[in-house]
Order: sequence, then C-alpha cells, then structure tokens
Amino acid sequence: MKSVVLLSGGLDSTTTLALAQQAGFDLLCLTFDYGQRHRVELDRARDIAGHFGAMDHQIVKIDLRQFGGSALTDSIDVPTDRNQGEMSTEIPITYVPARNTIFLSFCLAYAEVKEANDIFIGVNAVDYSGYPDCRPEFIAAFETLANLATKAGVEGKESLKIHTPLIELSKAKIIQKGLDLGVDYAMTHSCYNPAGGGISCGACDSCQLRLKGFQEAGVEDPIKYSKID
Repeated sequence: MKSVVLLSGGLDSTTTLALAQQAGFDLLCLTFDYGQRHRVELDRARDIAGHFGAMDHQIVKIDLRQFGGSALTDSIDVPTDRNQGEMSTEIPITYVPARNTIFLSFCLAYAEVKEANDIFIGVNAVDYSGYPDCRPEFIAAFETLANLATKAGVEGKESLKIHTPLIELSKAKIIQKGLDLGVDYAMTHSCYNPAGGGISCGACDSCQLRLKGFQEAGVEDPIKYSKID
C-alpha cells in the first residue's frame, strides 16, 4: 500500500509523513525546488525522507520565479512582525499563486506512475496564513478532478484519495501529534526568510505561527532563531 506524500521539509509536512507511515503506507515523497527563497528546506526534506525510510524521494525542479507574484519567488520583502489580526485580514504576499494546485498535479502524475491511490498533503485551515489553496473546499474539488483526470479513475479500478490529516488541527495539536509519533522537529524548517546558514528569522508569519504552536503545546522549539537567539 503506497502513498505519495508532499514533503516540503517543514513542520506540517513532516508530521503528515509520520502519520502516513503510522497508517501503514509505504512512503513516496515528492518535494519541489520551485525557486523559493528558503531553499534550505530542500536539504531538510532530503534528510527527513531518509530518516523515515521513504522508498523513493523525488525533488522536482520547476521555476515559479518566471511568474513571480510572491515574496517567496520574487524580489518582494517577506512581511515580518505582524500580529494575528494582520495575518488574517487578507491573503498575504507570501502566497505563491496556484502553488498547491501545481504541486498536487505533479503528485497525481507521480501516483499514477507508481500505482499509488493515496496522496497526503499537510494543508491546514486553522493556524495558517490565509492561503486559499489550504482550504477543505479546494482539496475536495481537486480530489474530484483527480478522479476524472486519471486512467484508474476513468476505468473505475481505483479511486484516488487525498488525505489531509492536519486540516482541522491547531498548530499546537499538530506539534503534539508529531511528538507522540516521535517526530524530531529539529530536522524541520519553517522560515520564509532565513538568515545565513538557514537560521530561521523568528519574525515572518511562518516563524510566528510555529513559535505560537510550540508555546501553546508547552514545548520548546528545538530550532534556532536569529531574532530570538
């Protein structure tokens, strides 16, 4: 029983990987080098896939910098030191246009080739930065599309299922669930604007949501932050 797991090297995707493994799936990991400024996450993803004994790990290179339009793929400053209210007022500039649609399309192709009927993605609709492609409605619509667009779906042999085990969990609950499974969060990277050596800034939205999650879980975050340390 095989599953494709979208693995960024971050906290959520690593927890999702652990949950897929707990559920008994053989792990096929897919990571994207899409021109992101926080490329250190690619090294983290390699280490994490190896740590979990993934049967295959593909890093797919696509250059979304050709389109830009995001602080992660363009010469736009990453927002820092924003409070929760500011994060939730509008879709932030760190949103990469159509990113999860693109990523899931690749996952779908990979799953077809590997004859896997399950895809895991660590989207979250509770403690997140307002990305439209992290919502349950989007996932449900893509799953419908997936079963219309694949050979297995059309022939009625197998239906493809997209698993979102974190979608209704707070960041604190995600962290606690991962710790219960033995996840070493020191391996993960969440920062959108890392300093030299990949040290997390502690001020971007992603860092703040991560820190808030650890604080609410009553556990110390094991990674270093340039702003805090």
